[in-house]
Amino acid sequence: MSAQAPILFSTDADGIGTLTLNRPDQLNAFDMDMVDAWRAALEAAEADERVKVIVVTGAGRAFCAGGDFAEMAKFSGMDSMARKDFLYRHVHRIALVLERMEKPVIAAINGAARGAGCDMALMCDIRIMANSATLAESYINIGLMAGDAGAWFLPRLIGTARALELFWTGRVVGAEEAERIGMVNRAVPDAQLLPATYELARTIASKSQQAVRFFRRAVYQSQTMALATHLDMVSSHMAVLEDTPEHRAGIAAFFERTKK
Repeated sequence: MSAQAPILFSTDADGIGTLTLNRPDQLNAFDMDMVDAWRAALEAAEADERVKVIVVTGAGRAFCAGGDFAEMAKFSGMDSMARKDFLYRHVHRIALVLERMEKPVIAAINGAARGAGCDMALMCDIRIMANSATLAESYINIGLMAGDAGAWFLPRLIGTARALELFWTGRVVGAEEAERIGMVNRAVPDAQLLPATYELARTIASKSQQAVRFFRRAVYQSQTMALATHLDMVSSHMAVLEDTPEHRAGIAAFFERTKK
């Protein structure tokens, strides 16, 4: 086991938490220790009220190369249930933490994201991608399929036909195409990746946090709701938000501006 921490986490004065995948010599490919540290860092950020927005990025020249092949080689000696349990008890926990997370999570894709590394970026709410970075659903090239949640997230972002093409071919997607098809929100020059990401994170962190969290709930929960159920839910959210100091201050500021 490496002496260096596989995940670094820090928080700044603006409430931006940065989670850095920290196995640069392995292109941030994850083993079990890294996956567990990743989940623990997300859970700690979720519980810490000082953290308003979370940024996920990679150390070195890659975002995440997916599963560590040395770790994957151990699977050949396991039975199928043990292999399933590795995903269920470790990798899947990241997706489930992110599903229940109320705070925005932004992926700053600084380099190659392959296979499960690509899927980990897709699990985030927003993706900003460096122009030199690349994405690939590369499982097919080693006779596998997405065992985390790639087949759940990608079609929702880019549509079924485009997602199947990427799954079935394993081809590499550059930043320009990724932005065009909606796989990422924005592609930026490499030197602007972190400045652009933190500018967005600070903008979100400056807003009413209860409204930010209610928006996140409404958007994701609406994907499995009937319209009438969604409307019932958001009417409750609206009623609660109208009691918040941020809403009342915003209304007061509006009327103050109109007097001038």
